[in-house]
Amino acid sequence: MNDLEDRMKKTVSVYEENLSEIRAGRANPAILNKISVEYYGVQTPINQVAGISVPEARMIVIQPWDISILKEIEKAILASDIGLNPNNDGKVIRLNFPELTEERRKELVKDIKKIAEEAKVAIRSIRRDGMEEVKAKQKNSEITEDEKVSKEEEIQKLTDKYIAEIDKILGNKEKEILNV
Repeated sequence: MNDLEDRMKKTVSVYEENLSEIRAGRANPAILNKISVEYYGVQTPINQVAGISVPEARMIVIQPWDISILKEIEKAILASDIGLNPNNDGKVIRLNFPELTEERRKELVKDIKKIAEEAKVAIRSIRRDGMEEVKAKQKNSEITEDEKVSKEEEIQKLTDKYIAEIDKILGNKEKEILNV
């Protein structure tokens, strides 16, 4: 049971991580998490070679600790698929977030609903694994029929809890996108 709950918690945290990378019109440094630059021959995440700050609601400022890497950071941002153009002033890079159109907001909501559905499918898959394990134990006479029913109910309650958590996170993100 603890294993199932741990796997469900992990699914929810991966879901939250995926949502944090979606650009919702506000400056969120998490969109830079998957971008890395070559620094002394090693691919290094931007947040390990520069200070990242959000001075305004629609701007991220990236200030590299080593100015020589400024062009590399700019190239990495342009090569990524975050859809922002970096402004390089020779000392820092500024990323300005444009106002989202109504159409773009609706697309983002569709995207986050798709990500939520994928997370729910993963939770249900974990539930199925747990149910099969319980049935196998009952079949091998390791547990009684009553224990099997009890375990299945417990697994279902766990599943319902984490699916509700995903729905809650989805609702909050949806409000954030539509009311930006």
